[in-house]
Amino acid sequence: MAEGSSLNRLAFSATAHCLTGCAIGEVLGMVIGTALGWSDFATIALAVALAFFFGYLLTLVPVLRSGVALATALPLALAADTLSITIMEIVDNLIMLVIPGAMEAGIGSFLFWGSLAFALAVAFVAAFPVNRYLLARGKGHAVVHEYHHGGHEGHHDHR
Repeated sequence: MAEGSSLNRLAFSATAHCLTGCAIGEVLGMVIGTALGWSDFATIALAVALAFFFGYLLTLVPVLRSGVALATALPLALAADTLSITIMEIVDNLIMLVIPGAMEAGIGSFLFWGSLAFALAVAFVAAFPVNRYLLARGKGHAVVHEYHHGGHEGHHDHR
């Protein structure tokens, strides 16, 4: 029981971490695209690109600080976050597109911010079981977790 609870906590933490990067990128992308009057497609493309950038950045910085070289840290970040960010981005952008008027509402409207908050919350729920599954198999954020806590099984030690 304790192992499942611990796994749920790790999966929650990994998903929250991923959501943070996605949310930063999504908000910036949506605000910039909306403020500049870009099309839905261009706005979403910018939001997705920024979500991946910030998602990876939030994983890279602590790994680099732990003394891991960039050439080692970058593949770790890609392995840790790609599936989770992809799921979050698909879910939250589809929701933004299907909520009537959400993309056109403008950054000063409750419809825009409420829709974005709802979309990100649903994206979290969608990504959580995937992160839990990956962690249970020693993949996803488990790879980064090992570097933070010194357990480098199956990896070269770069201390």
